[in-house]
Amino acid sequence: MQQNWQGSLVRRLLLILGASLTAGWITGLYGWMVALGLGGYLLWILRELLRLQRWLQASQTDDSTPPPESNGLLGEIFDNIYRLQRRNERSRERLQAVISRIQSSTAALNDAVIMLDNRGNLEWWNPAAETLLGLKADKDTGQPITNLVRHPDFAEYFRQADFHEPLELASPVNEQLQLQFQITLFGNNDHLLVVRNITRIHLLDQMRKDFVSNVSHELRTPLTVISGYLETLLDHAEQLSPRWLRAMQQMQGQANRMQQLLNDLLLLARLEASDHPSEAQPVDLCVLLQQILNDARSLSAGQHQISLDVSPGSQLKGSERELHSAFSNLVFNAVKYTPAQGSIRIRWWSDSLGGHLAVEDSGIGIEARHLPRLAERFYRVDSSRSSSTGGTGLGLAIVKHVLMRHSGRLEIRSKLGEGSTFTCHFAPAALAAQAS
Repeated sequence: MQQNWQGSLVRRLLLILGASLTAGWITGLYGWMVALGLGGYLLWILRELLRLQRWLQASQTDDSTPPPESNGLLGEIFDNIYRLQRRNERSRERLQAVISRIQSSTAALNDAVIMLDNRGNLEWWNPAAETLLGLKADKDTGQPITNLVRHPDFAEYFRQADFHEPLELASPVNEQLQLQFQITLFGNNDHLLVVRNITRIHLLDQMRKDFVSNVSHELRTPLTVISGYLETLLDHAEQLSPRWLRAMQQMQGQANRMQQLLNDLLLLARLEASDHPSEAQPVDLCVLLQQILNDARSLSAGQHQISLDVSPGSQLKGSERELHSAFSNLVFNAVKYTPAQGSIRIRWWSDSLGGHLAVEDSGIGIEARHLPRLAERFYRVDSSRSSSTGGTGLGLAIVKHVLMRHSGRLEIRSKLGEGSTFTCHFAPAALAAQAS
């Protein structure tokens, strides 16, 4: 096609030049005739370009208008522009159909879907967002989402821009509704906010918590009576036959294990009752971790090399009792699952990202497939470990809930046969001022 344009252009120029030279031979004014011929050709090109410009302006309002008739190179240009317009129009119609289908499908969702720009301003949302969050199309478009969902936890969640875990809050328009907020980044750091109504799940979870708490409380009394009688009988062990003595000792061991299980269940119920510790205050980590180190060495009975690395004066805001429970669970687990002569290192440090406690061991390690579920209640990598270590299967669940109450999270790294590292990460706001 390009060769045809070039040939047509060359032939037309040669024709004009030939006609101009012929006229010049007749009149004897060669220069004037050539200039007149080329000038006329230029005026024709300008006329065609003016027609093209008027057609392009008209096509902005009515793109069905065909291009002006022309021939040669400009005619090809007109036709190609028109075909390009038609192709773009078809592409635009297909994209509009896709957008319409997406909007129709999101409109049918019970979950709220909200599009935010990279500054967090509202751009578009489906009807469910109006029901769950009370958004109004006539006045909320372009408003920051934090102006409409004013809960401090949501403002902090959005500010930190750490959207790995969803956030659960009550609906701003109906406190009886429990909502789950999940933000995903896309495009030029734009935000897609999905809000689910988890009221039924929340109620079921609350029923489960109440059931566990009530059952645990009810079991404590009969278990205390049984343990008391067993202790009384074992105080007179010399009067028992060896067969009954062994049975009594096993019963007492299982009773103690059940007592520990009930204590852990009650602790979990208490941790789940609120989002923040009620007695939060600066905790001296040097003193706290030294106590845990001494207890770990007693549990190890000299079979492990346990070290502690913490700067004097390091402090963390929170409940000392809860932090002791979480940190000791990690350290005692390291002792239980590390073979004799193994090493365990407890390390605390802080940086621009916050505070960090790492418990590293050279133990048996954990397969990667188990890591995502380790903090679940009663989840065990190997069911046979429960009897050998005396654990309840709730230790890491307690750690997870304590960290959540202290603006922290648990990171687990492990490789089978090479040991594990459990790291507690705390936000900078959880750090107390360094003590002198």
